[in-house]
Amino acid sequence: MPAEPRLLKTIPLFTGMDDEEIAALASIMDEERFRAGHVIFNAEQRGGTLYIIQAGQVELSIMDDDHEKLIVEVLESGDFFGELSLLDGGTRSATATAMQRTDTLVLERQEFLDLMLQKPHMAQDVMVSLAKRIRRTDNLLRRRVSRDPNEIIDENETLGERVADAVAKFGGSWRFIFAFAAFLGVWVLLNVTMPWRWDEYPFILLNLFLSMLAAIQAPVIMMSQNRQDAKDRIRSELDYQVNLKAELGVTTLLHKADLLSEMIDDMGTRLAALEQRPPHS
Repeated sequence: MPAEPRLLKTIPLFTGMDDEEIAALASIMDEERFRAGHVIFNAEQRGGTLYIIQAGQVELSIMDDDHEKLIVEVLESGDFFGELSLLDGGTRSATATAMQRTDTLVLERQEFLDLMLQKPHMAQDVMVSLAKRIRRTDNLLRRRVSRDPNEIIDENETLGERVADAVAKFGGSWRFIFAFAAFLGVWVLLNVTMPWRWDEYPFILLNLFLSMLAAIQAPVIMMSQNRQDAKDRIRSELDYQVNLKAELGVTTLLHKADLLSEMIDDMGTRLAALEQRPPHS
């Protein structure tokens, strides 16, 4: 069953086409349905088909170096995927899985290329649409793609952890050193010069207080250090995710840019050959 032309008008890849080109494109497309959990295609699999989601949801994912699944994007109704292999016939860059019952429109590479040869202006429309998608991808890469690690840390903080951080922050500051030095000086001075001494030399009571303070302060500082290690791990994991997503985005962006350049050169060559062909008598 051919696609409805009005549906194709909403797809960014075809927005520049006129009604005649949309109708011609719709005539060569078919419908295909996938059940929830069905793997539409796998990464590195030979491609050549564009899918447009009419209804449902599709997850694009890859496997990282640790063989763990990394979700690149979740597509919904009106989105499309597989455009790179449609244009270059190469392998898939990600695995596509239907998250729920999904209805799609399918466009095969060879039929699409044959149609563009018959209607060269379509190639220009597709190239403009691809350029817009490249700009959008570039803009997305300029933004932060993950949450602020401080927000995640603050959400999981307990009262005891906040107290430990405050105590460690004060105990490792010059204010604490000066205040404690002043306290020791006053204690020693009063117990040496005043007639009513409560802690005579060698200041046994002061040593007891210092031992108690050290016994309490040491584990609190260790708690704060452990908290700092946990914060550093969270920041490192989020930075890794940010860098990985940015790397994937840049790779896709460069691939699309190279593909766009190749399409321009190829279509220029084909149009030049058509112009040099002698007219029919």
